[in-house]
Amino acid sequence: MLTGYRLFLYLALPWVLLRLGMRSLRSPAYRRRLGERFGFSGATPDKNGVWIHAVSVGEVNAALPLVQELNTRWPDRAITVTTMTPTGSDRVRSILGSRVHHCYLPYDYPGAVSRFLRRTAPSLGIVMETEIWPNLVDACHRSGIPMIYTNVRLSERSWRGYRRFRSLVARTLERIAAFAVQSAPDANRLVDLGAPADRVSVTGSLKFDVAMPRSIAEAGESIRRRLGWNRPVLLAASTHEGEEEIMLEVYRRLQPGMNDLLMVVVPRHPERFGPVERLCRREGFALRLASTERDALDASTEVLLVDSMGEMTKYIAACDVVFMGGSMVPTGGHNLLEAAALGKGVVFGPQMFNFAEISAMFLTQGAGIQVENADELADVLQRLLQDAALRDELGVRGRRLVEQNRGALERVMLIVEREIRHSDMPVRRL
Repeated sequence: MLTGYRLFLYLALPWVLLRLGMRSLRSPAYRRRLGERFGFSGATPDKNGVWIHAVSVGEVNAALPLVQELNTRWPDRAITVTTMTPTGSDRVRSILGSRVHHCYLPYDYPGAVSRFLRRTAPSLGIVMETEIWPNLVDACHRSGIPMIYTNVRLSERSWRGYRRFRSLVARTLERIAAFAVQSAPDANRLVDLGAPADRVSVTGSLKFDVAMPRSIAEAGESIRRRLGWNRPVLLAASTHEGEEEIMLEVYRRLQPGMNDLLMVVVPRHPERFGPVERLCRREGFALRLASTERDALDASTEVLLVDSMGEMTKYIAACDVVFMGGSMVPTGGHNLLEAAALGKGVVFGPQMFNFAEISAMFLTQGAGIQVENADELADVLQRLLQDAALRDELGVRGRRLVEQNRGALERVMLIVEREIRHSDMPVRRL
C-alpha cells in the first residue's frame, strides 16, 4: 500500500507544482522558499533537538504553551517548528522569533523527507493535531525518531475519509509512539483506524492552556480607543468566502436600530483581503482599512477591514461581540477559546464539525450561542449588542469554561517526558 501511495505522489507532482503556482498568484508568499518544500534548505539546528509540526496559525497557537514548557525543562535543546502555510510561518516568527528554528515541512516525498530529517536530526517529533503523512512517519520510524501526535482531533468527516485508505493509515498509525487526543470520541475513531489502543491517551485540548498575556488586553484597549468607546463593535472573525456577504447583510438589518454600529472584519486568509475590500466598496459601505488607520475612526465608518495577519486576538479584546467565522459555510468552524478567555460573548453558525466537542461544551455551559442561518444570526447579534448584561454573562461563563478545562499541557508533558527519557535527553525537574 505504501508503494502505491508513493507512486501516486510522483504521478501527482505536476499537479502539486501547479497548485502551488496557483496559490502563489493569490498569495505571493507561496512562491518563496520553494527549496524548503522539497527538503533542500531550511533550519539547521543542533542535533538531538525537538521538532514540532504545526500546519498553520491555529496549530501554532495551540503549540505555544508546549514550546514554552519545552524551553523551560530542556533549555539547552534546540526546538524546530515547521508549518505548511505562510501565515503559520509568519505566526511562528512573530511570536517565537529566535527561540526556535523554523522552516516549512517538506511535501511527503521520500527524498524530501530524508533530506529534512538529515538536516534537522531531531531526537523527537511532535505533530499537532492530525497530519498523517505516511512517508514522514515511515522515515522517522526507520531512523529511530519517536513521534507523538498531540492535541489530536478527528472529526467524523475526517474519520470517514481516512477509512477509505484504512490499510495505509493503520500501517502509519502503528509506527507512532503515542497519541494525546482531545476527547473520547477522537480516541475511539483513531483506534478504529488502527492506532494501538494502549498508545492513545485522552488529554484534552492544549488550546485551553493558552495564556492571554496582559499585553493583549492593553492592545485591545488601545484599539478600542481608536474605534470609539461609545459605539457598539461587532467582530466577524476568521471569515471565509461567502460569510462576508452574510455579515454585510446582517449589518444592514442591525443598522436601523444601531446607526453607530461598527463591524470589524478579519478574513481568515490574507489572499482574501483584496476581494473582501472590493466587496464592501461595491456594496456601498463606508470602509476603512486597519493598515492605514492610525488615528480615531470617523464616526461615519461602517466597516473596518483588518488587512494584516496576527491582529485578530487584539481585535477580539477590543470588541463587544464575536461572530466566529468558518461556521456559516462548510469549513468546520474555528477556535472559540481565545474569545472565551478574553471574556467575550461568542456566536457561531451550524458548521462546527472541526470543533464539535468544544462547541458542544460552550452550548452546554451557556458560554456561546449557535445559530442556524442568517436570520437567527441577526436576531442574536441584535440582542447581544443591545444587552450588556447578557454579553457579560456569556463572557463570565466562557472564562469559567476555559479555566475549568486547563491541564492538557501537564498531561501531554508526561507523555513527552517519557519519550524524551527514552531518547536519553536530560530533564530539568521543576
